[in-house]
Amino acid sequence: MDSPGDRNSNLKTEAIAGVTTFFTMAYIVIVNPQILSADGKTGMAFNGVLTATIIICFTMTLLMGLYAKLPFAVAPGMGINAFFTYTIILGKGVPWPTALGIIFWAGVFFLLISITPIRESIAKAIPTEIRIAAAAGIGIFLTFIGLKSAGFIVSDPVTLVKIGALGKPALLTILGVAISIFLMSRKSPFAFLVTIIVVTVIAWALGLVTAPAQKLSLPDFKSVFLKLDIFGALKLSLVPSIIAILFTDLFDSISTFIGVAHAGGLLDEQGHPRNLRQGLIVDSLATMGAGLAGTSSGTAYIESIAGIEMGGRTGLTSVFTAFCFLPCLFIAPLAGMVPPYATAAVLILVGAAMFRTVGQIKFSKMEEGIPAFLTLILIPLTFSITQGILWGFISHVGLYLMVGRRRDIHPVMYALALISIGLLVLERVKL
Repeated sequence: MDSPGDRNSNLKTEAIAGVTTFFTMAYIVIVNPQILSADGKTGMAFNGVLTATIIICFTMTLLMGLYAKLPFAVAPGMGINAFFTYTIILGKGVPWPTALGIIFWAGVFFLLISITPIRESIAKAIPTEIRIAAAAGIGIFLTFIGLKSAGFIVSDPVTLVKIGALGKPALLTILGVAISIFLMSRKSPFAFLVTIIVVTVIAWALGLVTAPAQKLSLPDFKSVFLKLDIFGALKLSLVPSIIAILFTDLFDSISTFIGVAHAGGLLDEQGHPRNLRQGLIVDSLATMGAGLAGTSSGTAYIESIAGIEMGGRTGLTSVFTAFCFLPCLFIAPLAGMVPPYATAAVLILVGAAMFRTVGQIKFSKMEEGIPAFLTLILIPLTFSITQGILWGFISHVGLYLMVGRRRDIHPVMYALALISIGLLVLERVKL
């Protein structure tokens, strides 16, 4: 097994790659606590979630480098954080400690799957079109939240939603999108971070936000750290949420590992992603750890490709990335100054990036197109990743049977479809 420094790499290259990866994904330090705190609506403290976010980024990225020996950074996943906030806590009225318990149990089951052959069976069984549709649906979900944060979309009693006024927040979001696209087109790792900083500074100059009296602070380990309700999360009505997070984590992890490994040439002798099992184990621990630390589940980040393109090939890249997060523990007052419309551009563009593979779905084939469409559309319309995935599984099996393609249904999909029906029933059980 390779050591973190093998694979014909050198310390300088790995350091540059690690720092590059950090700056590409540093936006999560601000965006994640902003989503989970939701301006105080969830009851979770912004400073506490920021500390939890950084702890997960540091410990799990370090573990990815030292144990899995891969140049992948780990952080709370985009999409899952929105699902955690808007569906589980605000939508279902689940108290945030119980919601953290849901994250913890999803991590436990993910770990069990990762260390057994079940992982490979599930990974091979789930149709590609449903995986793609789930990612695209989450992308629309994030974009909707971004547009709402910017004031582009507002609620309406008749049409449910309508276009909002083109005020200063919306205009600043447009500027943010323009800055991000400009920098992204030049492959700058600072694109999202610069966007957030520039929009926040302009908002401050216009008097829309005020600078904190105290610029730095100590980490907050009191408000959400180890505050999860493990046993409260075991209600039958919450099992679908646990399963939804489990499957979404599994999709994200496998897709990221496969996609980035192929793009960066991180393959073994058989052409498979290197150290995939170890990487998935770290991902599962990141989800368990997130529940304990006080944030939504962690996962390997696609932005890791930025560091790999800079020459990162070993676990040393992740080690350098991990240590870059530590200074962020002390910037909570400055991070709390960032308004929602400063991060709206990030949500919109991340959503667009997640949507771009939707063209690979064969909508011309009814039995493939309809399950994918249901998965894609139900996630944003119901504000629930659960509904999209469950109905996608059920409709996949049902339509394949109806059109006479029974032999093309993976045996595991029958089990997943039956489980999905059971979970839909359990969602309505009040226990």
